[in-house]
Amino acid sequence: MRLIIRYFSILTLLQIICVTATTGQAKSNAFITGDFADPSIIRTGKRYYATATSSEWAPHFPVYVSADLKNWKQTGYIFDKTPEWTSGSFWAPEYYQIGKTYYVYYTARRKKDGISCIGVATSAYPDKGFRDHGVLVELGKEAIDPFIYKNNGKLYITFKAYGLDNRPIEIVGQELSADGLKVKGELFSLLKDDEHIGMEGQSLLKYNGYYYLFYSAGDCCGTGCSYNVRVARSVNFTGPYEKYDKNPLLTGNNAWKCMGHGTFVSAPDDKTYYLHHAYSDSSNVFTGRQGLLAELSWSADTPSWPSLTELPNSNEPAGNIKETFNTAKPVSFWQWDFRNAEPVIKQGNNRLTLSGTYKTTNQTGIALTLRPVSDHFEINATVVNSNAALQGLVFYGDANAAAGIGVQNNEVELWTVQNNTRKVLAKRSIQQGAVRLKFVMQPDKICKAFYQQANSGWTELKAEGQALNARFLPQWDRSPRPGLLFKGTPDQSAIFSSFELINKN
Repeated sequence: MRLIIRYFSILTLLQIICVTATTGQAKSNAFITGDFADPSIIRTGKRYYATATSSEWAPHFPVYVSADLKNWKQTGYIFDKTPEWTSGSFWAPEYYQIGKTYYVYYTARRKKDGISCIGVATSAYPDKGFRDHGVLVELGKEAIDPFIYKNNGKLYITFKAYGLDNRPIEIVGQELSADGLKVKGELFSLLKDDEHIGMEGQSLLKYNGYYYLFYSAGDCCGTGCSYNVRVARSVNFTGPYEKYDKNPLLTGNNAWKCMGHGTFVSAPDDKTYYLHHAYSDSSNVFTGRQGLLAELSWSADTPSWPSLTELPNSNEPAGNIKETFNTAKPVSFWQWDFRNAEPVIKQGNNRLTLSGTYKTTNQTGIALTLRPVSDHFEINATVVNSNAALQGLVFYGDANAAAGIGVQNNEVELWTVQNNTRKVLAKRSIQQGAVRLKFVMQPDKICKAFYQQANSGWTELKAEGQALNARFLPQWDRSPRPGLLFKGTPDQSAIFSSFELINKN
């Protein structure tokens, strides 16, 4: 069917507003705000680069850059295209540098069997141009959380093993080739989870002749998380390691909970910092695991034990976003669920056109989203075309966990997708015309939707006797995301002239 796009002079406004509760606890912003789990950091020249877990979102592994460790800006992604061997679960990327080549070792599920393996990619730049070299490490049911360490001139990869087996988890190691692209020699064990409390996200430092193995214990994710950072030491790289009797080093404070999984970086002032993640105690799973910094120090006794002191960041309100699509390329923050949708995004002349294809089992459609940095926000957008496709705003947790408001032909509808069922909660006829959307989540996690036509006030679109509760949206390892929606055939499209996210705290 040939696509026919009509523009109308009457402006219709659709609005979805999301507002969540805050508590009376102290507020401190993250250093890298929004979902940024399992971060890795590297310093090169006068700049720091950080990347982190992206789970099921594409492009994969967002990259941030900073000159001072305090102010960070997204610069791109490690992978703009999905590596051929992978099917999902892009976790725990780890930076390393050999000569003038930058390496990222990462975890992903293998397409042929769903097993999590460790891959490696290289580039001449820390923030772009990465070439994937495929699977580097596979071990049983999973091999995850790589960390690279050079000892006595030899390069080693360490990682978490046996996490899905009926045996204690172990942090294990294996020698790498000099170019970092192949494993060699026998696998060896560094540390075992004898307490059966979980063990992963390791990193290594050497200080005053001792090796220090930092790791995370407990449950990483979700509202019931118990993550914390611990340490063990040894006189030999391969162990045995003695666990610190005053563990954990980091757990949480009055603003953050479930701290864990980080790596170290040395600053020009000879201080060492630990970039890690934690959940906000107020917004929690609605903003995901955010990037924090702690400073490393050592006890005066010999041999020493380390301590980590959490660094505060500003209490400034989260920044807002306003897009009028006046550049040739879309901004870098947009991501989508690559397992369930293949979007086609075109931008120019103050328009963003969203189309593409999605799986038949995906009842939500194509969600073009961004990482929320607050749990108290509204989103709004202007839709300037009308056709049989649904086009509008979405709050997206997964293809089977989403809610939104959209326009289809001359109707506006409020909808949800949950438990393999798509429901239209409310529907109303509207005048023909361009459309703007706004969505609000209240302190009790109840979402409200509004629409507005030209020369009139906002009209709430709601289901009689039924509230839209957003608590079903967060997934185990990632926060839900607001954004733009298209649900239609490949020859249709949604055309937007604006998008805005307004944070309320």
